[in-house]
Amino acid sequence: MESPQGPRRGRTAALVAGAAGLGVVAGVCTGYVVQADRAPTKLPSLSQPVVRRAEGTVEPLPAAYDRRVKTDGDLRKLLLKRPRGARATDFGSGDGWMDLADYASTFDKPDVALADELKSEFRRVARTGWRIGGTYDVQIQLAQYHQVSAPAAAEHVKNQRYWAGREPDTGSSPIPGTGDGMVYVHRSPKTESGYLPEYSAEAVASRGDIFMDIWITDTRPVPKDRIMELAKRQVAQL
Repeated sequence: MESPQGPRRGRTAALVAGAAGLGVVAGVCTGYVVQADRAPTKLPSLSQPVVRRAEGTVEPLPAAYDRRVKTDGDLRKLLLKRPRGARATDFGSGDGWMDLADYASTFDKPDVALADELKSEFRRVARTGWRIGGTYDVQIQLAQYHQVSAPAAAEHVKNQRYWAGREPDTGSSPIPGTGDGMVYVHRSPKTESGYLPEYSAEAVASRGDIFMDIWITDTRPVPKDRIMELAKRQVAQL
């Protein structure tokens, strides 16, 4: 389904359960019939020693096994670290957070995106970016949603995949270890008078209530291995 907010900008089973249930009931009934026809046998006493309840408190799951510990904390800590030698690029507040207005402005139709994000139960966005050399830019955004009424993060992946797939001369590959993650390499550059041609590649995926969105732009074609490596590393952080 086409998303009304437009694409992101570049740089700027009941029947089975029922059958199983019937099978269990039939098996139990058959067992009673067979047992009724057999001679009585001496069975062990049903009375068993009482097992005492363990004392003490139950330890909570460590963060390594409980995703909510990580994702409900400081979302910025889940972002990839800027490589050594790269320069930070700030957008929005500059402290790693983006407010809703700034996030909506990254879409082709900011006003429509703003309304759509509110409808999607927007919670927050953590963002990082860096530049290597004079033209190689990376942007990573983690958008989180309350997801009370719908799986908004997965829907945003679906929408962005729709727009990315419409771009001409674009190659795509799934991100290993994700159910919906994809990388897209746009082989034809965007051109604008007075500016160098801009090549781009992007990656999208969802993990629970988080929508991951990565962009790489450069004046030269972006290799697929480069965007894939970034995407796999960022997904592993979530």
